[in-house]
Amino acid sequence: MCGIVGFVTPDRNETTLKAMIASQTHRGPDDNGSYIDESSGVHFGHNRLSIQDTSSHAHQPFVSNCEAYTIVFNGEVYNFQSIKEALEQLGHQFISSSDTEVILYAYKEWGVNCIEKFIGMFAFGIYDKKRKQLFIVRDRAGVKPLYYYHHNEHFLFSSELKSFSEYPPFNKAINREFLPFYFQFGYLPAPYTIYENCYKLKAGHYMLFDLKSNTKSIHKYWDIHDFYLMEKFTKNEEEILEDLEKLLIDACKLRLISDVPVGVFLSGGYDSSSVTSLLQNHQERRLSTFTIGFNDKELNEANDAQKIASLLDTNHTEHYCAEDELLALIDTLPYFYDEPFADDSSLPTMLVSKLAREQVTVALSADGGDELFFGYSKYFALTKVMELKSSTLKYQLLRLSMNLLNERTLLFLNTLLPKSKRQTNIVAKYQKFKNMLNAKTEEEMFRNASSKVSSKFLNKVLQDGDFKSFHKTAFRDFKKLDSLDKIDRMMAIDYKTFMVDDVLCKVDRASMAFSLEGREPLLDHRLAEYMARVPTKLKYKQRKGKYLLREILKKYVPTEITDKPKAGFTVPLKSWLQNELKERTLEALESKILKEDKIFKEKELEKIIKDFKKGKIENPMFIWSVLMYVKWRVKWQ
Repeated sequence: MCGIVGFVTPDRNETTLKAMIASQTHRGPDDNGSYIDESSGVHFGHNRLSIQDTSSHAHQPFVSNCEAYTIVFNGEVYNFQSIKEALEQLGHQFISSSDTEVILYAYKEWGVNCIEKFIGMFAFGIYDKKRKQLFIVRDRAGVKPLYYYHHNEHFLFSSELKSFSEYPPFNKAINREFLPFYFQFGYLPAPYTIYENCYKLKAGHYMLFDLKSNTKSIHKYWDIHDFYLMEKFTKNEEEILEDLEKLLIDACKLRLISDVPVGVFLSGGYDSSSVTSLLQNHQERRLSTFTIGFNDKELNEANDAQKIASLLDTNHTEHYCAEDELLALIDTLPYFYDEPFADDSSLPTMLVSKLAREQVTVALSADGGDELFFGYSKYFALTKVMELKSSTLKYQLLRLSMNLLNERTLLFLNTLLPKSKRQTNIVAKYQKFKNMLNAKTEEEMFRNASSKVSSKFLNKVLQDGDFKSFHKTAFRDFKKLDSLDKIDRMMAIDYKTFMVDDVLCKVDRASMAFSLEGREPLLDHRLAEYMARVPTKLKYKQRKGKYLLREILKKYVPTEITDKPKAGFTVPLKSWLQNELKERTLEALESKILKEDKIFKEKELEKIIKDFKKGKIENPMFIWSVLMYVKWRVKWQ
């Protein structure tokens, strides 16, 4: 894992290049390097976290022996050895044992088609002197980030947005069009960012930037939706389970390739337990596993991970964190995430990354399991709503009864329930389910299920409640996937939206904050392509999700250990906002920033502040997203 930067300017600008490199030191503290070609104005910079070939032979930027090609690379190509052998047979000679050099000569040999041969996570830029162009690529799933800025004569790219702030001509004008999306979903969707003229290169895409004409073209080379639209497998369940287990084992074993220590994040859930079980049962070396625990029994799931670790005999480390540790990280979030980002699980993810980094340089996680194997609770809720809609009488009766319940009654019922730090406000749950029932289309239903804040509420409080930007994101593919089973369609959309721009963004920044490389075996593209063609009835069976993972895991771990509800990384957000974070949050709500930016209607904001002072928080995620926005503005504007 590393950090890469690049820009094109007519004049040599070593000072700016060094500043951009320095801004990403946390991504690669082991080494850094720069490259400038004065004839073209190409400037490349690199921060290195040494994983493969820790010697100076793999120093970047890496220049080919013919000096016609130069690369900066972030990530891993796990099958580089077999590609290297093929290139050697074609006459290429190598001076290192790194995957960086293999990528460069693969491009020299096969051009842009080289990416079809790579298995891994990657973002890289290649300067091709012969063609006078830049070749910039992001991996299929979007594990590795890649940002670019193109305005007039200025072109930049980088692993993180913060490096652009070191480039003096960079214009920090806020992209207001996608603020409604941010406040509804908690993240900014690819290809857009918080800044105008600044974009994320979408997963599975590459860019060609012509240095002569200062123009770019963007091309798609992989799309999970193409595989969902293929004919489903006709294999029986036993055959599919056999295929899947082989794919999972290979994906996990490939991601152990490293010249430095490797560990695994273990939560005790199906995804991380599957990854840990498959790895430990197919190698002799004891795995190092890591878990974060909470002293509050309601939030703690470390005991589940401990049971798995003991059964598999891993070298297990757990850390029980105090709330103060998590709260102390909040002020660092704007720096590491670069733009408004409101997923509160970033805090425990940062802590487990910090814990792992004390012993290893690489950690495997199990992200992607929910999107591929049917894991999210919203999938079950949507399935239930669709079942109800198929029974007209039941649907109409339920819809009528829910519409008769008013907010005041629900708030009263909420006070009768036992207090819980994990509990979601009953009003918010009711409102979300009601919105799903009242949705006029399946697209609207899915959107209501996916949002953290309702469109109705945001239309009421935002100055500009225009949600047309929603259809400029990957959600627009909803109609393209109309032929799919409803469950498949939900998972296919999430794979290109929430997973990339929330989950993977969260893990990349949290791990890189502590110079830890995160690897994602469940996002191996071969596994994703296979799962896209598995019949839906095998993903959701016996009214349970992750059926196939459950069946595979049975071989390694007793069912009674894993067959339980899984909540994931949970923090007591509402409690914090009402207590430990109350002063900070009130300061944000009353800040001049919100008035200057004219995001919220003045009277509505006054009501939100008045309710907050009384301790009334109907939607903690909305308040949290406002706090994160204000903190980002203070840091970067």
